[in-house]
Amino acid sequence: MSKTDGKDESVKSGKVSLYDVIIVGSGPAGYTAGIYTSRARLKTLLVTGTLPGGQLMTTSEVENYPGFPNGIFGPELMMNMRQQAERFGTIAVDDEVIQVDFKQRPFKITTSSEIFESEAVLICTGASPRKLGIKGEQMFAGRGVSYCATCDGPFFKGEDIVVVG
Repeated sequence: MSKTDGKDESVKSGKVSLYDVIIVGSGPAGYTAGIYTSRARLKTLLVTGTLPGGQLMTTSEVENYPGFPNGIFGPELMMNMRQQAERFGTIAVDDEVIQVDFKQRPFKITTSSEIFESEAVLICTGASPRKLGIKGEQMFAGRGVSYCATCDGPFFKGEDIVVVG
């Protein structure tokens, strides 16, 4: 893999752009990977996906993330992480990966607008909750319906609850 000088390079439309590392996904894992690969002076592209910033973009206050003793709003945390990754040279593209070809190197990553190649691909797409599709589920999401027991459990201390899954 080649080392870069850490400077941001614009994505060239219509041409296949080669990167040392392509990161698919823009949650905490994706941005952290971008920070580390860019600090190692690897030419890094991060494709944000359909929900730039991941699930934390739909979260209000995050109280269990180290370094924020008073909590931080999910979108603010993700904006900070993106800025930090970009500061070190990660090129973040707000696009969606529609195909990954691992048959030969360099690997080919096709987004909805461009084709990129890379010697390494990190899949950091996170998880998505499996919703039940029952009446009231969407209306009460974040107001009684939770998709993260470890995150939201303390809010329901002493309450009767139902856990599915």
